[in-house]
Amino acid sequence: MTDNEINKAMAEAMGWRKEDGVYVWTANGIDCTCDELWDWATDLNAMHLAEKCFTDLATRREYTYQLSHTTKASTRFDTMHATARQRAEAFLRTLGKWKEVQK
Repeated sequence: MTDNEINKAMAEAMGWRKEDGVYVWTANGIDCTCDELWDWATDLNAMHLAEKCFTDLATRREYTYQLSHTTKASTRFDTMHATARQRAEAFLRTLGKWKEVQK
């Protein structure tokens, strides 16, 4: 997936929607807006917030598995240093929303 495709898929997974030319998502019952999508594919801070959405243990375990697979990690250290793009891929794989690039 391209960075743009990742960002669109992440926005959808995070519950973002586009209304009147701006992106809207709801947090704690309050609608928040942004003119542009966040750049989950390159921004570790955005991915850190996304990772917090996984609150149940089973989903966290699946995400951890997907992150280890995506990074080809042999140690926890490798996983801890995953890039934003690797984290986004693991996030989307966890939710079944990752699309393989057709060659």
